[in-house]
Amino acid sequence: MKQVCEVLGVARSNVAAKRARPADWRDGRTARQTDDAGLVDEIRHVIADLPSYGYRRVWGRLRCERERRCEAPINAKRVYRVMRVHGLLLERRPTPPRPQRRHDGKVAVAKSNQRWCSDGFEFRCDNGEPLRVTFALDCCDREAMSWVATTGGHSGDVVRDVMLAAVEQRFGNVPKAPAEIEWLTDNGSGYIAGKTREFATDIGLKPLTTPVCSPQSNGMAESFVKTMKRDYVAFMPKQDAATAASLSAFLWARRLKRRYPRACVNRSPNRIANWFMADFQSKAARTDLASTLRNASQSSLMAASSLGK
Repeated sequence: MKQVCEVLGVARSNVAAKRARPADWRDGRTARQTDDAGLVDEIRHVIADLPSYGYRRVWGRLRCERERRCEAPINAKRVYRVMRVHGLLLERRPTPPRPQRRHDGKVAVAKSNQRWCSDGFEFRCDNGEPLRVTFALDCCDREAMSWVATTGGHSGDVVRDVMLAAVEQRFGNVPKAPAEIEWLTDNGSGYIAGKTREFATDIGLKPLTTPVCSPQSNGMAESFVKTMKRDYVAFMPKQDAATAASLSAFLWARRLKRRYPRACVNRSPNRIANWFMADFQSKAARTDLASTLRNASQSSLMAASSLGK
C-alpha cells in the first residue's frame, strides 16, 4: 500500500480508513432530512411574533422549546438552510455607495506652512478623570505647533483656540497667515461647525475635511495620536487631570527636540524647521549673489561699449 500511495500521491491514512469501512457504510452528510415542512411551521411561528430575529435567535428559541418538550435538539446549520431556502432570513444591510472622490495624493507636503492637520485624543487618569487634548500639526516638519488640554469635550471653541495659537506660533502676532494654508481635519463637530469654518477663513486657513467612509484619512494626525499614547501617555505619571496637563507641556517640548520621525529623514521637528529655514536663507543669499554678479557684469559691459565708441 505504501508504494501505491506514493505513486498516486495520496495519504495512506485515508486509504486505510476506506478499506476498513463496512459494506453497508453510508455517508451521513448526504442523508439529509428532506421533509422540512414541520420545521418551517415552527420557524414561521417564532418569527411571526419576532420578525427581527435572525437564524441564530430562531434556533435558540426552537432549542428551548424542544428541550421543554423533551425532543431531540435541532442543528443551527439546518435552521439556516431552511430559512435561506424559504426566504425567511433577515435582509442584509445595503452597502452605502462609495464616494467618487479618490485619495490619489499624499498628506505630507514638501514645504512647511502649506498644509496643517488637526485631531484630538483622550485618555483616563488614575482617578478616572478624563483629559482631552486637541492639537495642530504641520504636514511637512511634523511640528505640533499648538495644543489645548481640557477635561471638557473637543468643542468648536477649543478648535478655534488651537487654530489661532498655531498661526501666532508660526507667524507671530498677526491677524492672519501671510498665505493661505490648508487645514486638514476629520468630520468632528468642532471642526465642521459654521463658526469654526468662518474663523479659519478669517485667519488665512482653508478648511478641508476628509469624506466619510472613503479611503482618504487624516492619517498624519492619527499617527501622531498613536505615537503620543504609546511613547508618552502610557508611561507618564497621571494621578489626576491637573498633573497630566502640567506634564503634557514638558512631554510636548521633549517630542519636538528628541522625536525623530522616519519621514523627516530622522530629524526632529525643530531640526527640520531649522533646516528648512537655513536652506531658505542660503537660497536667498545665492539669489542675491547672483543678482549682484549679474548687475556687475552688465555694468562692465556697458562701460566697455562706451569706451569702444
